[in-house]
Amino acid sequence: MQPRNMSMSGVVDLAAVKAAQEAKAKAEQARAEAARQGGGGAVSPADLVIDVDEAGFERDVLQRSTEVPVVIDFWAEWCEPCKQLSPVLERLAVEYDGRFLLAKIDVDANQMLMQQFGIQGIPAVFAVVAGQALPLFQGAAGEAQIRQTLDQLVQVAEQRFGLTGLTVDPEAEPGGAAPAAASEVPAGPYDALLEAAVQALDSGDLGGAVQAYKNVLAEDPGNPEAKLGLAQAELLQRVQGLDPQRVRAEAAEKPGDAQAQITAADLDLVGGHVEDAFGRLIETVRRTAGDERESARVRLLELFEVVGADDPRVVAARRALARALF
Repeated sequence: MQPRNMSMSGVVDLAAVKAAQEAKAKAEQARAEAARQGGGGAVSPADLVIDVDEAGFERDVLQRSTEVPVVIDFWAEWCEPCKQLSPVLERLAVEYDGRFLLAKIDVDANQMLMQQFGIQGIPAVFAVVAGQALPLFQGAAGEAQIRQTLDQLVQVAEQRFGLTGLTVDPEAEPGGAAPAAASEVPAGPYDALLEAAVQALDSGDLGGAVQAYKNVLAEDPGNPEAKLGLAQAELLQRVQGLDPQRVRAEAAEKPGDAQAQITAADLDLVGGHVEDAFGRLIETVRRTAGDERESARVRLLELFEVVGADDPRVVAARRALARALF
């Protein structure tokens, strides 16, 4: 029941990679099965806002987050700012027409969930996407800010996890469709190969994971799960066995050594220092020429793949790279 930490920024996290792959595959398969059966599965607008407690958290939040982003509103009856924020979120849940589900959690009655999310004050708003929890905002927020945050959430959920949300039917009876069971969904053509890659990652067999993802890409070069998985598995393979202190010391001593900076950038990214990794390689591109410059540029593009093209830091780094090159 405990939420796992994740950021929309795409910091490397094997648990998040696995969950994202599984969630996206299940969502795509569920939609295909619904289409094959002639649609169905629509929910009433009233079902877009639900009350959740600790007993139902896994079913109502974690499981539902594999088909739709779940926004969590932590509130309490005595909290005056909550009384201002909650109606706005409820209205937007209906207005966004199934692109996210709003789960309301009373912190007084569910203090364990409050502790697990590390909430220090309310109102606090989180999201869960493909089983991964991320903070959205805390305290009072204007509607324009809320809309901007929700727009980013639904965009990332669709682009990175394939979650396009729920089908809403104003004529549907409240309390209708539940998530499709995984056992009812036909397997996709590359499920076995992708599962082999995930199992290899779980066991620490990075070479096996790399090969499994390459096997998928050999048949389907545009497969998004395999492309992301391969980029991350290769990154983890490169840093395996490195001495971080030695790598960073060498990079500090040799600022003009492209390979030293490339290796340090890999460590930066695995450690979650995304902007440091990008900045290091952009500066290397600026300082070097020829093959060294090209090596730094190519590695930077590979790290962009790991983080995700929709990440604002990737967008900013692409602009900085263009300036460094031209």
